[in-house]
Amino acid sequence: MSAKHQKIKVGISVGDINGIGLEIILKALAEKDILDFFTPVIFASTKLLSNQKNLYNLPQLYFQGIFKPEEAVDKKINVVNLWKEAPALQLGSSTKEAGSLAFQSLQAATKALKERKIDVLVTAPINKENIQSETFTFAGHTEYLAQELQGEALMFMVSDDMRVAMVTQHIPLQDVASHISQDKIVKKLKQIEKSLQTDFGINRPKIAVLGLNPHAGDNGLLGSEEQNIILPAIEKVKRDKLLAFGPYAADGFFSSLAYKNFDAVLGMYHDQVLIPFKTLCFEDGVNYTANLPFIRTSPDHGVAYDIAGKNTADASSFKESIFKAIEIYKTRKEYAELTANPLKKAQMKEIEVDEDLPVE
Repeated sequence: MSAKHQKIKVGISVGDINGIGLEIILKALAEKDILDFFTPVIFASTKLLSNQKNLYNLPQLYFQGIFKPEEAVDKKINVVNLWKEAPALQLGSSTKEAGSLAFQSLQAATKALKERKIDVLVTAPINKENIQSETFTFAGHTEYLAQELQGEALMFMVSDDMRVAMVTQHIPLQDVASHISQDKIVKKLKQIEKSLQTDFGINRPKIAVLGLNPHAGDNGLLGSEEQNIILPAIEKVKRDKLLAFGPYAADGFFSSLAYKNFDAVLGMYHDQVLIPFKTLCFEDGVNYTANLPFIRTSPDHGVAYDIAGKNTADASSFKESIFKAIEIYKTRKEYAELTANPLKKAQMKEIEVDEDLPVE
């Protein structure tokens, strides 16, 4: 098969083997005809996966053991054998060995991504505590990949109905206000706009910005960050023709479905946007690490030790992560082709917007 017609290679890191990661990977790949759309390359061991397929009653799955990701075969579930023997499992428990193996899988998959031996990376959930070591000292996947892939990563939670990002990520709530600034908000808004254009094909995206305080500060009654920091940042990017609106009170914004009027939402802190996102978009929600030269996605949930090994985990978000990575990969290529050719660039459709867009 020529390179032009080869399927997209989707690299998969297995995450914490004592959680639900292996289960959702196998269930997603067991879907009928799914191998018609891409070529999976899992970084683990065939023995481990063979043992797991029996646990989850998936006898139809067969694995192609390989030593290097470039040896992957289309229409097969390829497994780069990192370990000769199947590691011992303690399903539902956090162990240091599981953390070490999760990092080995992630490290090998990231290396293959950087060397373009896989096209995109989909990561199963890790335990942010047991993965810590002298070589992994990061708050999570996003921070690790930002270093390894050399970029300022944007944690972007995306689904068909909603896309959300945040100014601050993994920091204590008591520190949020002191970590918000006009420059950070402006920077995040520009990152979001760029991703929406290059990764999602939206030429003139509209971005909503949430306030920090209840009722978006109530004109200073409940806090001054909206007036002194957030609103000036919005006005600044508007002068650069970036379509940002707000600040909006988070509770009414989501409960009224106002988010449907926008292409993305920028919140001030983690739970402000992730609680509504996971509530409204759990099954098809995807964690996308934007603003990097390579594409990485992940399901929008964690290791779920409480249901590990019980054969009850839902693979919907993991499967959506695979197809979202493929979709973004194709959109990026199309965008690069359009913008490289001035004649094609002129054909890009402008989206007409009302810059005084109201929110109910």
